Amino acid sequence: MIENHSTRGKQQLARGVTAAPSVGRRLAAVSLDALIALVGGFVTGTALARDTAGQGAAAPLLPSPLFWATTLGAALTLSFANHVLLTLMRKGSLGKLTSGLRVVRASDGGHAGFVRLVGRWLFGIYWSIFCIPLHVATDSGVEQQDAVGLHIVRRT
Repeated sequence: MIENHSTRGKQQLARGVTAAPSVGRRLAAVSLDALIALVGGFVTGTALARDTAGQGAAAPLLPSPLFWATTLGAALTLSFANHVLLTLMRKGSLGKLTSGLRVVRASDGGHAGFVRLVGRWLFGIYWSIFCIPLHVATDSGVEQQDAVGLHIVRRT
């Protein structure tokens, strides 16, 4: 019998194959994903700054705007590849896969599509820039929710 993703996802949810992840698992996944993007961006920015400065030039006291632009661009590119492309292929980013989590459609537990993953990635950037500092400053207990019809689950 041929099954589509929707049927298989509904059967998995009905059998209890997935469950809600703990806050600790979600934080571990987010932390690892952020570390990958930030360290990768910094390494790329540093490598480019050294190449443009030349071998005999002294390192500037403050990094150049090119360093910061390259660092930001590389971090965003790594983040996109991790959160969108890898999740499209393997149902999770490196952090989520390491933590035993998966990203699925909230409606039926099926495979997430490219457009929804891009929307989720953009929402995550917005959340990181605006909401996290606000929640830290006000000491609120609000946790990030799933977005654009996608849900994070763990294997039971």
